[in-house]
Amino acid sequence: MDVAQLRAHIDDLQRTLAKKVSEQRAYFQDQLSQLGGYVSKKTTAAVKAATPKNGRAGKRAKAKPKYQSKKDKSLKWSGRGMTPVWMREEMKDTKLTKDSFLIK
Repeated sequence: MDVAQLRAHIDDLQRTLAKKVSEQRAYFQDQLSQLGGYVSKKTTAAVKAATPKNGRAGKRAKAKPKYQSKKDKSLKWSGRGMTPVWMREEMKDTKLTKDSFLIK
């Protein structure tokens, strides 16, 4: 084969490949469009199932502080979660308890 024949054969193969790619693309786009309606119906049903009936988003209100530091009055704690470091340090080596820090 000379160069001209090889170039013609390569061009023919490229045209055949481009034709096959466009056929496959059209097929998959058709399949995807059919699935699009199916997926959107399923998604709508899933969203409705996951949404709470009473409309609450599930967030809690910010808790009001129950405890206050004896040394620094700006340090406060609501009582939720782990005991804060400042409270642990103030209770260490003393007879103070959690109830000692209650805000009255």
